[in-house]
Amino acid sequence: MNLAIVIVVAAALALGIILRLAVSQSLQAKRSIGLAVSIRPIDIEAFRNLINPAEDDYLRRRLPANRFRAVRRERLRAMAAYVHVAASNAVVLVRVGEAAVASGDARVAGAARQLVNDALVLRRNTTVALARIYLALAWPNSGFAAVRVVERYEQLSGAAMLLGRLQNPAVPVRLSARL
Repeated sequence: MNLAIVIVVAAALALGIILRLAVSQSLQAKRSIGLAVSIRPIDIEAFRNLINPAEDDYLRRRLPANRFRAVRRERLRAMAAYVHVAASNAVVLVRVGEAAVASGDARVAGAARQLVNDALVLRRNTTVALARIYLALAWPNSGFAAVRVVERYEQLSGAAMLLGRLQNPAVPVRLSARL
């Protein structure tokens, strides 16, 4: 019975945190003056490394249990930071897509609708991913944080590049950083 109460309280707290973050990011996106300037690139390879279960297994085998939990929590915090950036980029791209839907060109409007759809799906997925990450922070030995945001983010990046090329072929659009 006590475990059930703890789980319900943890879930309620996680939901509250996620809702607070979603509202604050939405307000930040509304205050943004230059939409394209507000997009922050993500290092996809570093993000993939953080979400790789083989990396966690390797660390689990090589480190003492208490050190593994500390390292795992740090990795989860970094993972949450990447997911927050992906979520804020999705909010910005929804606004960019909505502005481009009114375009007279059918190809641009179609690409804009696809961008908006992909961005909304990514935004939903980041909310779920953050909940899983926060649960994994509470229980670092669990597998809760298996995040599948990278693939959606890459799909969104492709849709944004297509729209950018259709609107202005001379200006590149980048949502990922290459080091």
